[in-house]
Formats: sequence, C-alpha cells, structure tokens
Amino acid sequence: MTALLRYHCALLLRSQRLIAPLLCYAAVLAIGVRSGEPVLDSLGWTAAALVPVAAWTARICATGEPAAARACGAAAAGPRRVQLACLLTALLTSCLLGALATGFVAMIGEAAANDHRTPVGRLPAALAGLCTVLVCALVGTAVGALTSWPLVRSTGRAVTALTGAVVLALVLAGSPARTAITAMVTGSRQGSVPAPVVPLLLAALLAGAAAATTCWASARRG
Repeated sequence: MTALLRYHCALLLRSQRLIAPLLCYAAVLAIGVRSGEPVLDSLGWTAAALVPVAAWTARICATGEPAAARACGAAAAGPRRVQLACLLTALLTSCLLGALATGFVAMIGEAAANDHRTPVGRLPAALAGLCTVLVCALVGTAVGALTSWPLVRSTGRAVTALTGAVVLALVLAGSPARTAITAMVTGSRQGSVPAPVVPLLLAALLAGAAAATTCWASARRG
C-alpha cells in the first residue's frame, strides 16, 4: 500500500491537475478570511471551503490514471487496493491543505468570540478547526468517490452529481460537514470552543462506506 500511495501522490503532483482546486481554495480563503476577524468564524469558513476542494481532488485521483496503467496496477496489487490508494491520496492531500490553511488562519485571526470581547484560546480553536477540517475532508472525499469512476463514468453526469452532492453536504440538515461548521459559528457567538466529535465519527463512517462501495465496484469492473 505504501508503494501505491507514493505512486498516486507522484501521479497527482506530476499531472498538475491539483493546481486548479488549490487556486480555487486560495481564492475562497482570500475572499472570506481577514486578519483580525474572530478566529472560530474564520476557521469555519476555511473548513467549509475544503468540501468542494476535497471532492474535486478525489475525482482527480480517481480519473487521473490512464486505463492501461490502472489495469496494470490492478493486476499487480488488486483493483480494491488501487482504488483505496487513490482515495487515501486524495484524503491526505485535502487534509494537508486544510491543516496548512487552519494554521495560517489561526495565526491571523483574533482570539476572541464574535463580540470581539470574549477571549477564545487560540490553540483550542486551532484544534477544533483541525477537527472540522478533517470532517469536511472526509465528507468531500466521500462525495468525490461516489460521483466518479467506477460508479459514474460520464464526465457530465459526474460533475453535475459532484456539484449537487457538495451543495447538499454543506446545507443539508444532519450532514456531518454542516454540523461541524455550524458548531464553529455557534461557538464563536457563544464564546466557547466546540468539540465536533460526533460529526467526525459520522464523517469517518460515511467516508468508509463510500470507500468500501467504490472498491467493490472497482473490483466488479476489473
């Protein structure tokens, strides 16, 4: 698995297809994050913006390998392991981007609640932000996995499904991503740092189910 992860990471970097979601993420952060703004609000925005980026990255990893090369990898390591390596590469990449953004936002944000008076610990806020980023990375990766090969082959249908699923992940009641982001915003209003443990567990279950489904479909398609 380690060799497969190295291979897919190298493939992702050399393809340069990560540049587009990376630039979009940077642009959204530049629009929504300002120095001196309440740190919990800014961290919630940072995590929310990661959902489409993670979904996009998962699609890039799932579709970036030529069919012949994927067939060779599947023959050598098994289609399930190849598919799992793709998804893990996407998840790790999204988590890295989110962690870097969280660290930066935690440094420039104001360690205070929404009223700019109630103090909020910068380190606890950063840890809560990292948990929220992880939730959003897991949800986004699950969305990208379920709307890409091998479940959806048509590019038009895949992009449409991915866009709709990302919107639902951000606005649908009960979504782990929305729950975690809402907790950050509510914590900023109340002056308390949230602990999004339940959304994290739900997001992990969702990502695990999505990975199992796509790995099974990959094995069925050979």
